[in-house]
Amino acid sequence: MCTSSNNKNKRTRASILVESNNRCIIVDTSTDLRCQCLANKVKRIDAVLYTHTHADHLYGVDDLRIYNFLQHSKIPIYGSEETIEKMNNAFAYLFTDAVSGGGKPYLIPNILNGPMDLFGIHIVPVEIMHGSLPIVGFKFEKLAYLTDASEIPADSMELLQGLDCLIIGALRHDPHPTHFTIEQAVDLIREIKPKQAYLTHLGHSVEHAELTNSLPDGIAPAYDGLEITLP
Repeated sequence: MCTSSNNKNKRTRASILVESNNRCIIVDTSTDLRCQCLANKVKRIDAVLYTHTHADHLYGVDDLRIYNFLQHSKIPIYGSEETIEKMNNAFAYLFTDAVSGGGKPYLIPNILNGPMDLFGIHIVPVEIMHGSLPIVGFKFEKLAYLTDASEIPADSMELLQGLDCLIIGALRHDPHPTHFTIEQAVDLIREIKPKQAYLTHLGHSVEHAELTNSLPDGIAPAYDGLEITLP
């Protein structure tokens, strides 16, 4: 798809920005964070939620530092206890006040212990499985974002009822040990019954227009720069 003339086939790593009350929350700091923020004119980042610590979801963390400078404040981050611990091991300099080299992001780590309200948005962590690894998806009011999943436990399925919008990872058509296939994701969407659903974390072998034409009504492939407005 790298040579496709359809810009919707030009995919950076999976991430979303949720904006409400003039505040911006991002989910994960992908390795493409800088390019994503420039392309989408992201003026501020007020908080970061982490799903897990795989490199494609974490290793853009250093690019948060420009927002410290612009906002003159530290940025709170939220993740499971395991996520915060692994970040501390991999990026120990992030969790001290010492200056490092030419600068660094200044973050306030917070361990997710359940639902919370952030900038007027009610956020519910949703446990999902990424192969044998428990990770976290997030429910923002009536929107849920579940990436890198291969299984959704029964308790989490109950949290996903009554959604206006579901964004769910669907890597490709061929089976994968740690990600839903497109067909598995579609089956789950039919079970959850959101008003609208989008497939994200699509792999290199998936062509946007072909997939769009093959999906049932109410399900569409996400693409870089997609904007969704909800009440």
